[in-house]
Amino acid sequence: MDKGKKTAKEIIEEYDGPAVRIMEVCGTHTHEIFRLGIRKLLPKQVELISGPGCPVCVTPVSYIDEAVYLALEKNVTICTFGDLVRVPGTKKSLADARSEGGKIHIVYSPADAEKYAKEHPDEEVVFLSVGFETTTPAGCLSVKKAKEEGITNYSILIANKTMPQAYEALKESADIFLYPGHVNAITGTKLCEDLVKEGVSGVVAGFTAKELLTALAVALTRFQKGKPFFVNCYPRVVTEEGSKEAQKLVDMLMEPCDSEWRGLGIIPGSGLNLRPEWEMYDARKKYQIPVMEGRANPACRCGEVLQGKCKPSDCKVFGTVCIPQHPVGACMVSGEGACSAYYMYGRE
Repeated sequence: MDKGKKTAKEIIEEYDGPAVRIMEVCGTHTHEIFRLGIRKLLPKQVELISGPGCPVCVTPVSYIDEAVYLALEKNVTICTFGDLVRVPGTKKSLADARSEGGKIHIVYSPADAEKYAKEHPDEEVVFLSVGFETTTPAGCLSVKKAKEEGITNYSILIANKTMPQAYEALKESADIFLYPGHVNAITGTKLCEDLVKEGVSGVVAGFTAKELLTALAVALTRFQKGKPFFVNCYPRVVTEEGSKEAQKLVDMLMEPCDSEWRGLGIIPGSGLNLRPEWEMYDARKKYQIPVMEGRANPACRCGEVLQGKCKPSDCKVFGTVCIPQHPVGACMVSGEGACSAYYMYGRE
């Protein structure tokens, strides 16, 4: 071993460059960095801030209201991932709807929801399609399969979002983006490379201790050179092109639309809708859901957390009124949420 060559851990611990803010775009990165104790290695001038990379967290309150409406007013069976059940709506969560007789069925994939609809033809079934580029293809595949099999009692309530526009909206919030590896596995790296031309720096990171340490060490080393940069530190999974097959599937079924992000407001072109030829599987149109104007609890600062404007521990209700068992906001509910990470691993 070359004694003159420093390890990633040593590079991070010995960093003596200028102050730097690194945004963990991915909620899983936030949790893993806490869990692995990496935060404890950082010098005081290196600040990690959370970003909008938790799909449940950025989903607006109005979406929960729509799902509750379907469950209680339209007697629809809601198929959903478990972490959405306790997210507060304006007045009720899906857990509240279930206690009032709504049928809420937990699934582990859109394919499970489509299969449930096939096996229960007497029920109207809606899958809550929440996610970024990583999970959107699976939702599209479930719709494609439903059409091929002639299943008419299945539809999806869409809250799928795409990350590029969010990077644009947040490019002044951090010095470096820690890009979500699983998203880039689908999209490729071209966007991140193009953002360098706008002065936006970032590294794509994996999820193991070694991969995260390497990404942070590379980020700090390159930052000291004073020029915008991009480095793919997750090459075993992320390629320049991404997954062409997944991109083709999504493009076939979906088209861009404006979308509301919790804390960020409406970001043009950052959402997805089913194309007209697939809209019979769009729950909003199928059930003529009225426009919902969701209202978050005013005590909750999830919106500011998602913008990197404050830490979860800066919120007055964090850890007291707002705890995982009784969440005030979505960031305390989700397994990718920043508030749940701070509550679980370290209340800074």
